[in-house]
Amino acid sequence: MPHMSADQFRALGARMLETITGYWEGLDAGDGAGGGRLPVMCDKGPGWVLGQLPERAPEEPGGAGEWDAIFADVEKLIVPALTHWQSPNFYSFFPCNGSYPAILGELLSAGLGVNGMLWATSPAATELETRLLDWMAKAMGLSDEFLSTSANGGGCIQATASESTLAALLAARQRARAKGAEEEEGNSPRRATEGHGGRQGWGEEKGRGRGAPEYVVYASTQAHSSVAKAAMIAGIAEGPEDPHIWLVPVDASGAMREDELVRMVREDVTAGRVPLMVCATVGTTGITAIDRVDRIAAALESVPGWRGADGSARGWLHVDAAHAGALWLCEEFAHLRAGLERVDSICFNPHKWMLTTFDCDLFWTRDRRSLVTSMSINPAYLKNEASESGAVFDYRDWHVPLGRRFRALKLWFVLRHYGLEGIRAYLREHVRLAALLERWVAEDGAFELCAARTMNLVVFRPRGKAGEDEAAQDARTKDLMDAVNRGGRLFVSPVVLPREWKGTERDQLAGRLAIRMCVGATLVEERHVHGAWEEIRRVAREVTN
Repeated sequence: MPHMSADQFRALGARMLETITGYWEGLDAGDGAGGGRLPVMCDKGPGWVLGQLPERAPEEPGGAGEWDAIFADVEKLIVPALTHWQSPNFYSFFPCNGSYPAILGELLSAGLGVNGMLWATSPAATELETRLLDWMAKAMGLSDEFLSTSANGGGCIQATASESTLAALLAARQRARAKGAEEEEGNSPRRATEGHGGRQGWGEEKGRGRGAPEYVVYASTQAHSSVAKAAMIAGIAEGPEDPHIWLVPVDASGAMREDELVRMVREDVTAGRVPLMVCATVGTTGITAIDRVDRIAAALESVPGWRGADGSARGWLHVDAAHAGALWLCEEFAHLRAGLERVDSICFNPHKWMLTTFDCDLFWTRDRRSLVTSMSINPAYLKNEASESGAVFDYRDWHVPLGRRFRALKLWFVLRHYGLEGIRAYLREHVRLAALLERWVAEDGAFELCAARTMNLVVFRPRGKAGEDEAAQDARTKDLMDAVNRGGRLFVSPVVLPREWKGTERDQLAGRLAIRMCVGATLVEERHVHGAWEEIRRVAREVTN
C-alpha cells in the first residue's frame, strides 16, 4: 500500500492551506453587496454532484497526477455545490462562523489524532477542556457552582446545543429517578385520558410497567425543535405532538409566559405526572426573544412537586443560549444572565458567534453526578487506575458518544489569538451593524419591522398595501425573499411570527411570514450590510410592486 511520504504531506498540506485561504479571500468580491464569485446560497439542483461522481469507489491507488485531479475536483465539483456559510453576505439562520486560528486548531487536532474519551487516553485533551470551560464560566459571570472545582459542577464540550439538551434531559431523568419520582406499584393515580390542549395520547409509556411515572418536558412555542427531539430520543415522547411535551405560549416579546408554565406544571403534578425538565431559551431561533430565566426559576420553585420531599430540586431547569450565549461576555448584556445561578444546566455554541469552527458547544451543569450517572457504563476495557481513583474527569460519561475529538484546541487557539476583549469587540460590532440595519428598515416606508431587536437579528417584511389581505402580503414577502436568495448576492431566511400574538398589540403580525436577517459572519463589515440592504430594496421594487 503506497503511504504518503512526509515530504508529500508537507507539499500537499501547504497547497491545501493555500486553497482554503484562497477560498476565504474569494468570498468577498469587494463591492459591498456581491459576496464573491459564487452565489451565497447554492444554486445547484438535487443530483448535480451525484451525476458527476463515479458509482463505485476507486479500486487502484491514485497515480502521479491524482492529487492534481483531486484539487481540480474540489474546485469544479465541491465548491460550486456549497452554500457559503463564511460569506460576509450570509445572513440566514444563525452564523456558523470560523476563523483562521480555529482552522489551525482543527488541523492540529486531526494531525494529533487522539481520542479523548478518557483522561487516560490523552490527559491534555481532558485537562485543557476542563480549564477552558472554567475560563469561559468565569468570563461570563456564571456561578462558581458551574466550575470544575466545585463539589458537583463542571463543564464539557458537546458537539451541538441539541446534544446538550439531550444530555440535560437524561441527567434530569436520572435525578428524578434517584429522588424516588417513580410511584410504587398500584399507587399510581388514574391516568388522564386527554392530553394538554385537547391532544389525545395519555397513558402508560411504552416499555414501562404499570405505575411508572409519566415525565413531562416543557419549552416555549418558540424553543428549538431539539427539545422535542431530545424527548423523543429519550423515549419520553413518541413524536413532536406527544402530550408529554408542553409547548408554553409566549407573550408579545416572544418570551415564555411564566403564568402559563406554572399552570401547566400544576396540572401535571395534580394528575400524578412528573414535571421533568423546563428548557428556557435565551435568544430564540425565530426572533431572538429572551425567556426570563429568573422569573421562570422563581415561578417553578413556588409549585409543589417541582422540589423533592427534602426540599432539593427534583425538576431540571436547562437554558439553551446556543447563539446568544456569546453575549454573556459583554457587561452591557448582563441582563441575559439573570437567573442563571438558579438553573441546573446551560449551553451555548462558540461555533455560532465566537469565531470557532463547527462543532463546539459549551455545556455546564451544577449536578454533574446526575449527568455522569445517566450515561456511565464501565466495561473492563475502559477500566484504568486514574478513572478508578475518582480524581479525573472522563468526558465520555458526559455525553452520548464514547469517542471524542480534541475540540478544545480550536477554542484555545481562538482565545489565545483574539483574547476576550477582541471577541467582545467583534460581537459589539455585529450588534452595531444590526442596529444600523434596523434603523434603515424603520426609515423606509416600504418596509416594517416585525419584532424587537434584542441583539444582531433584524426581522422585517414589506409593508402591507391598501386593501391587501394577509395571504397576499405573505405571498409578497415570500416572493421578495425567494428573489433575493435566487439573485445569489446574499442569503436570508424566513420566520413565521408567534401565533400567540393574536389579540395582543402585535395582533396584525400573529402567524405571519417575515424575513430574518442575522448579522454575524466573520468577515462582515458595514459596507456589506449596507450593500445587502440596498439589494433588498432594489429587488423589492422589481418583485413586490
